[in-house]
Amino acid sequence: MLTNLNAQPVDKIMALMAQYREDPREGKIDLGVGVYKNAQGVTPVMRAVKAAEKVLWEIEGTKSYTGLAGDPAFGQALSGLVLGDSVASDRLACAAQPGGTGAIHQAVELIKMASPDATIWLSNPTWPNHPSIIKHLGMKMADYRYFDNDSRAVDFDGMMADLAGAKAGDVVLLHGCCHNPTGANLTLPQWKEVAALLEKTGATPMIDIAYQGFGDGLEEDAAGTRLIASSLPEVLIAASCSKNFGIYRERTGLLMAISDNAGQTGTTQQNLTHLNRQNFSFPPDHGARLVTMILEDEGLRADWMDELESVRKGMLGLREQLAGELQKQAGSDRFGFVAEHRGMFSRLGATPEQVERLRVEHGIYMVGDSRLNIAGLNAETVPVLAEAIVAVGI
Repeated sequence: MLTNLNAQPVDKIMALMAQYREDPREGKIDLGVGVYKNAQGVTPVMRAVKAAEKVLWEIEGTKSYTGLAGDPAFGQALSGLVLGDSVASDRLACAAQPGGTGAIHQAVELIKMASPDATIWLSNPTWPNHPSIIKHLGMKMADYRYFDNDSRAVDFDGMMADLAGAKAGDVVLLHGCCHNPTGANLTLPQWKEVAALLEKTGATPMIDIAYQGFGDGLEEDAAGTRLIASSLPEVLIAASCSKNFGIYRERTGLLMAISDNAGQTGTTQQNLTHLNRQNFSFPPDHGARLVTMILEDEGLRADWMDELESVRKGMLGLREQLAGELQKQAGSDRFGFVAEHRGMFSRLGATPEQVERLRVEHGIYMVGDSRLNIAGLNAETVPVLAEAIVAVGI
């Protein structure tokens, strides 16, 4: 049987990681993998997570299963962080998932059950796992314009023109903040226009929010998601705790489904629970429990927010330093977009050949579409990167 299997495409980011590891050069710089790293190149365990783990070690009395949808307290805590009071609780169904990727996968399965002929609209570009999961589950998809490679900003007119073609029953996938891979975000007035267009077409929004707190702040980063949630009858939201809580390996995520009315919520919740049962039965709990403890404890929450804000400001500082260094070395303001983008990523607009030259000639690793991870830099490597960018003619 297994001899009938075909080889699968190699994940480009995983392949890039392998190339980086095998590179013997001491001055090499990893800007490819989408993981936050501090100035020492380490992905630290956050203080509040460490403190919560110590408490949990003392008080946890069982490792038995939680509910099929996870601990309800986790759903309540994380949905509160994302949605605030924008949606009545009786319209909201939640199910814990193994990471943000698990939440996306489960959301597409839910769409397939509810609207099997739906087309799922994706920004061009988007996170590569989005189309991969949709294709794997046999759903139709279409692109909408999002990023202007010349200005390195959102092509909002193109986006709106394309999304006018979405229809009732279709799903439009939006990045809640810190767009991956471009770093270019919608403004709040633009979010309002998107909401009005979706209401007109009848298409259902699905929001992937994986970087809340990495852009302009916890509340600011959630503003677009909350506006959509409060404006439209049905919304799907996939949230990840990997980045803002730094618990990548704990695989902690949440799928939220907002129904048109409270009478539908029970059925929606049953379907979320059913999908969990079919795919993995009970979701992982350790990370979810830590997040719940942090969000419910005033002291832990305050310390977590303080550290997260330091992380956010550190990335903004690196953006400003890189934009300034590029301006100095290139003698041009064409890289000002780096300081305007938000989150871990920016897309330089370089050609694959230029990206390859950065790797071969300068030991600088980034994804082939020229997405770079700002968090892979520090104050000493910023001038090195700027010099290399100018040298390869970007």
